[in-house]
Amino acid sequence: MAFNKAPQYTHGSPVKTAVVLVNLGTPDQPDAPSVRRYLKQFLSDPRVVEIPRAIWWLILNGIILPIRASKSAAKYALIWTKEGSPLKVHTGKQAMLLRGQLGEQGHAVKVEYAMSYGNPSLPDVLNKLQTDGCDRILIVPAYPQYSATTTASIFDAVTSHYRKVRNVPELRFIKHYHDDAAYINALRNTVQAHWDVNGRGEKLVLSFHGVPKRTLMLGDPYHCECYKTARLLGQELGLSKDELLVTFQSRFGKAEWLQPYTAPTLMQLAKDGLKRVDVMCPGFTSDCLETLEEISLEAKHDFLEAGGKEFHYIACVNEDPGWIAGLAEITARHLQGWPTRPTEAEKTEEIIQLGIAANAAKQLGAAR
Repeated sequence: MAFNKAPQYTHGSPVKTAVVLVNLGTPDQPDAPSVRRYLKQFLSDPRVVEIPRAIWWLILNGIILPIRASKSAAKYALIWTKEGSPLKVHTGKQAMLLRGQLGEQGHAVKVEYAMSYGNPSLPDVLNKLQTDGCDRILIVPAYPQYSATTTASIFDAVTSHYRKVRNVPELRFIKHYHDDAAYINALRNTVQAHWDVNGRGEKLVLSFHGVPKRTLMLGDPYHCECYKTARLLGQELGLSKDELLVTFQSRFGKAEWLQPYTAPTLMQLAKDGLKRVDVMCPGFTSDCLETLEEISLEAKHDFLEAGGKEFHYIACVNEDPGWIAGLAEITARHLQGWPTRPTEAEKTEEIIQLGIAANAAKQLGAAR
């Protein structure tokens, strides 16, 4: 087997450490061709769809992509920003802020972000880190709850990439942090901040991304981890069982998925007389199509049409300072044992780079 072209190894080169924050992915643009490319890559992953490949190829290329690409593109267009895809924008900012937070703690590490599907692609980012001399890499999934459909797909992509690399770095993976105090506290603070401004609804609905029910029967811990997150968050907020409800969204196809389903549940709550509902999506650390369009727009419409009066969507943790601090805490814990404290030469180089950046900012300000 031919290996990928790599930088020449130089004896005595300083070894660097990198952190890669990995999210699911997004199309490059909110148009049908871009969405089609993205969906084809995403739905071709055997971790995502466990159907015999030949049968699924016919369904995917003959039915799903021709129909769904245009419909999904229209939905992406509703939530697209001037900066681009919300998921990509938030993930990029989280990576930048994480680097700063770790730097303040004394960790000299590179921090990049990558997508399992779409751009910046995981292989491209890993290649860049190899060129930069990073020989210790920590992979941080943006998924608090482990699922074979998400977290394990990152593991597959990373290990598949390094099958073609001659000089494989030391690797670590974070599996999950669904019950980590840093994550639960960030969720609690986000909910409380929303309530402080908008008041509190009669019920808090925690909508997690759905997966087929058969994955639970086959041993995937995702369902249990979602419920543990909900239980811990409810305890932190002092909610009773009647004030908190777990649901699952984004059902696809005719097979049974994890229940209760989000949209029908919200409609039934409204029909039963519930006037206000607050909805949060703790399975996402960045707002995206599934939160901004499916929940904040579609689910809101369903609830109000069914007789509800007030629908409040509580944003993801995104770049909340509490979450960035929590993410840094989780990351630093998994960096233990690696020499991440900067040498004097690295400190000097960092000061030089900061000076260059500050000077460029001043010049830009003067030009304006």
